[in-house]
Formats: sequence, structure tokens, C-alpha cells
Amino acid sequence: MITIRLDPARGAGTINRNIYGHFSEHLGRCIYDGLFVGKSSPIPNEGGIRLAAVEALKKIGVPVLRWPGGCFADTYHWQDGIGPEKDRPRIVNTTWGGVAEDNSFGTHEFLDLCEKIGCEPYFNVNMGSGTVREMTEWMEYVNSDTDSTLVQRRRANGREEPWKVKYWCIGNEPWGGGGNMRPEYYADEYRRYQTYCPPYGGTKPCRIACGPNAGDLKWTEVLMERAGKFMDAMTVHYYTVPGTWEKKGSAVRFTVEEYYRTLKKALEMDRIVTAHDEIMTRFDKDKRVGLIVDEWGAWYDVEEGTNPAFLYQQNTMRDAMIAALTLNIFNAHCDRVVMANLAQMVNVLQSLLLTKGSEVVLTATYHVFDLYRAHQDARHIACEADAPLIGPGEWTLPQVSASASEKDGIVTVTAANVSADSPAQILLTGVEAKTVAVRVLSGAMDAHNDFASSPLHIEPLAAEITGGGVSITLPPCAVAQITLKN
Repeated sequence: MITIRLDPARGAGTINRNIYGHFSEHLGRCIYDGLFVGKSSPIPNEGGIRLAAVEALKKIGVPVLRWPGGCFADTYHWQDGIGPEKDRPRIVNTTWGGVAEDNSFGTHEFLDLCEKIGCEPYFNVNMGSGTVREMTEWMEYVNSDTDSTLVQRRRANGREEPWKVKYWCIGNEPWGGGGNMRPEYYADEYRRYQTYCPPYGGTKPCRIACGPNAGDLKWTEVLMERAGKFMDAMTVHYYTVPGTWEKKGSAVRFTVEEYYRTLKKALEMDRIVTAHDEIMTRFDKDKRVGLIVDEWGAWYDVEEGTNPAFLYQQNTMRDAMIAALTLNIFNAHCDRVVMANLAQMVNVLQSLLLTKGSEVVLTATYHVFDLYRAHQDARHIACEADAPLIGPGEWTLPQVSASASEKDGIVTVTAANVSADSPAQILLTGVEAKTVAVRVLSGAMDAHNDFASSPLHIEPLAAEITGGGVSITLPPCAVAQITLKN
């Protein structure tokens, strides 16, 4: 029996709903043919936006969406994507495959998508090839309520009221493709850029600085020391890669050892967040500056027969486990982690949706976000699982991962049994409940939904309230939402 102990008297604070955020880049078929099919498409759309995608994303309560990159952001010039579609310049997407980009999906289309989904927009500013002026004029265009020339342009392009965009990140991965900068140089450039982020229309921008690649602690230290007082949040990126960057491994064909190795690597997120939080706290003991993990997820070799630059990969129950483990980690660190953005929303890396023509497939990861939705803006509850270690050799990890929260008198526990072949008998203690409801996603470690068959979906699971707590048996390779009401 594995005991999950809840302590409602302890917790890390409120779980920011933006921890359940997402990322959409002009990469492969994420935007075009994914979220955006064009106004003349026979696929049901509104203003070119795929309606089936909007419906699915609304269901899981997507809170925030990052755009236009990623790496693409540092070659993107926002004025190319406004005005009549026929007048927008065609450019080459030099970052992702050298394909033509017609700019038919730009600022208005993205913000229309966000309004349809009901989520906050998160803009990535072009620091790599852009200018301070370009950034501040973008802010003026979308947020100002005056009668400036740029605002007149916005109105002529069909938008009377400002959008009040709050989240602005200055640059992307400046330590790599975003400029190959040293942390000292980026910190100084960031200080310059953020100086010109006025509160147009009364909307105070959340100024987001580009933090480190995974475990680069020096970057965080330099950035916090030199620019910490000028930022509201800092990013970090970490991807779970089973193999090496040169040979990552297949998304659907893997051994049991590779399965556990991948999950063990996903747990590195806890060490990474903890290490950066400790450095940030030296300079910001009140935790005013938030940590945003705005790129995370699994990264495998692309599917056979697809463009290697499009990063299209399938999504199995192994990915559901990665999502569950990672979201449990973010919940536990909600005193510092204020946002996270899964990479990416559609057809790219660990996506929520896969599309082909008019068809839309809900992936295993999509269902995990459905199960975890109740944590958004809930009060975190301390949660410990005394699970045994499982897995081969050095790739061992606890069999069960869990997190818990409370909102409106309802306690939600999310638990993952990562064992590929053994059920987990769980006793949940620490809270009294008169009723319990359990929803579960489970399947073989390599099971996945595709256009021919979608066996993975959420189902109810039996649970029993006893004198000692709540008793549940999770199947192998399963993620569950446990709802307790008193």
C-alpha cells in the first residue's frame, strides 16, 4: 500500500493558473494547418482559425499562450503581420526549414485566437534582429487608447479597443540562437529594453527577462545581480530528451529501460527549479520576481517521412507521465513558478493536438491537462507519497507522484502511477471526505491516439472511503484526478 498524505495546514501558496500555459510558434504545422487554416479553407473556421481546435482548448481552460516564438521571435517583425493580407510581405522562415512565411497570421489573428480560447496573450519581443523602437511601437499598437498614428492604424485594421496585453518577454534564448550573448551583455541590453516599456492605456507590462538554459546557474546569478530589480519574471527552458541531441530516440518505439530513463530525466525539472529559486532568493527574498518555465516537454526524433525542421512527433502515455510529473513539480514550487508553457500546442513536440486535414486528435498530454485543470488558482496543499523506487539500474524513481490543492471547499489530488506494468494500491489520508470521484487516463506505455484509432481517453475509476482514508487502485501507467468533497 502506498500512502499519500495531505496536510491542509501547509502549502506553497496559490497555484497560478498560468502554470498550465502553452506555446505556439511559427514552426512546422503549429500555426499554419494547425491553429490557422485560412479564411478560404473548407475546414470549419472563423477568421481562418480552426474552430475544432478552439473548442478543444477552451475545454481544458488554457490560461495563457506564448507567441510568435521561440527562435522565430528573433527574426519576426510585427509590422509584417498587420494590415490587408494581400499587402503583407512574404518572408523566409530561416529558423525552421527555410519555408515561405506569408504573414497571414499576425498580431490581430493571434489576439483573436486568444479571445476565442479565453486566454491571456504572451508576446515574445524580437531582441535578436529587432530594436527597442520596434518593441515599444508594438506595445503602443496593441495597448494604447490615445489617437496616435499607430493607434489610428490599428483602428483602420479593424480593432477599435486596445487589447491590454500584459506579458512581454524581451528576447528568446539569447545565450544561443537569440544572439549568442554573454549573461553580462544580455543583462545590460535587457535593462535598456525594459526602460521603454510604458503602461500604454493603463496596462502595466509584466517585464520578462530571458533566463538560463536548463541548469546554467551562472546566467541566473549574473542576471539577478545586474537586472533583478528591473524585471517582474525570468524564464528558464528545459526539455526532456531520452538520448542525446543528435540521436534523441523515437516517440513511439522505445524499451522499458528507455521509458524509465525518460521519466527520470523529466524529474530533473525539480532540481533545476530548486537551484534557480535558491539563487533568485539570494537577491529577491520576498519572491517578487517570478520564474517562468516557458519551454518544457519531451523532444524526440521527428516521425519518419516528415520534415526534420518541423519537429512533428507522436504523443504516448510516456508523454502523459512526463506532463503529470512536471505539473506536480510546478505545483510544489508555486511560491516561485508563476507560469509555464508546454512546447508546443499543435503538431510540434509534445503537443496537445494533432491535425490532418479537418481531423483533430486529442493527445495523451491533452488529457493530462484536462485532469489537472482544477489546480488553476487553487490553494496548494502539502502532499507526500511514500512510494517505493522502481525502474532499472540508475533510472529509478518513485512509483507514484502526486500533488494536491483546495478551491471552494473541494480538494483535488492528481496522482501518477509511473510503473509500466504494476498497479498502485493507494491510501489517501489527511482530509475528511463524504464523497470521492476519480477520473483516470491509462494505457500501455507506448499507447497513443492517432487518426486511425484513439484508444486513450479519460474514464471513471472506483474508489472507497474507509475509516483510514480513501482507497484507490491505479492501473499501471496511469494519471488520475481525485476529487474530494466534505
